[in-house]
Amino acid sequence: MDKKILLIGGGGHCKSVVDSLLQTNQYSEIGIIDKKENIGILTLSIPVIGCDDDLSKLYGEGYRYAFITVGSIGNTKLRTKLFEMIEKIGFEIPSIIDDTAIVSKHVRIKKGVFVGKNAVINAGTFIGKGAIINTSATIEHDCKIEEFTHIAPDAVLCGEVQIGANTHIGARSVVKQQSKIGANTIIGMGSVVLKDVKEDIIAYGNPCKEVKQR
Repeated sequence: MDKKILLIGGGGHCKSVVDSLLQTNQYSEIGIIDKKENIGILTLSIPVIGCDDDLSKLYGEGYRYAFITVGSIGNTKLRTKLFEMIEKIGFEIPSIIDDTAIVSKHVRIKKGVFVGKNAVINAGTFIGKGAIINTSATIEHDCKIEEFTHIAPDAVLCGEVQIGANTHIGARSVVKQQSKIGANTIIGMGSVVLKDVKEDIIAYGNPCKEVKQR
């Protein structure tokens, strides 16, 4: 096995991804890309080995895989920009699924998705590229989650929920079955979503209410 992967972005989300990767033994070498001043710093024994300017050089040195480990809370512009950058260089972008997650064989997951510890994704669901399904999130059957959306820890999406691109579903939120939440929307933590929410909205509460436009 000689698969080498770069993780793009240090910080807390990177630590979660590293922890999942170290369980798999899937890659022979793991390196982190972060700010230049952080080179040499370790995250769970994995070093920062370069910055964005080094990506092409490292690709030439045999790092053929890369994964975005910058987190997001409602703003996905940096994740999207980095994703496009590594695609352009030619890196393969895998999805990373923690060993403790339960994912149906009848789920479609695009590239660059992270599925965290104890998450559950049930049959018939679609997960778009670059999405984050965080710790203990539950995605029930036949949901559709578009690209770069973040389903935060312990959030629950009941059956047939549709979530637009670049949306954030806050921790411990619950979304009623067949609800539709638009793109670029933030649902605050602990919300109970009982009806559709439009795009470009900040909404929260029990029941969840649209508070303002973004």
